[in-house]
Amino acid sequence: MKSLLPLIVAAPLFALAACNSQPSQPEVVDTNPDPMANILANRAPVELPPAIKADKTFRCKDQSLAFVTFFQGDKQANVRLKQGDTPVKLTAPAAGEALTAEGGWKMTGDEKNITLTTPNKAAQTCHV
Repeated sequence: MKSLLPLIVAAPLFALAACNSQPSQPEVVDTNPDPMANILANRAPVELPPAIKADKTFRCKDQSLAFVTFFQGDKQANVRLKQGDTPVKLTAPAAGEALTAEGGWKMTGDEKNITLTTPNKAAQTCHV
């Protein structure tokens, strides 16, 4: 009985010694790393385009139409002179300043009244 007592005490200790107190590393299933991971992690933040604020049709002083899409932030607008034409993107460095584009485009105003200068015409007022 005396020789059996140390064996009875040692058996649970051996069972506990087999347990690892530190968690093991998770098993990696995919050994193929993402080749773009480093590039994507170091890229500049992306700025989303502004949301549409209003889409208006204006009647100008010479009875022509201007189709204007205003965007949130008041620093961008798209202008079309005919329905279905490709819009011209007018931008401003800050809200409240004149919106301009290459070729002589310039627009000031809001969703009710604008002053529009196009490459083919002098500045004229337009209203909704």
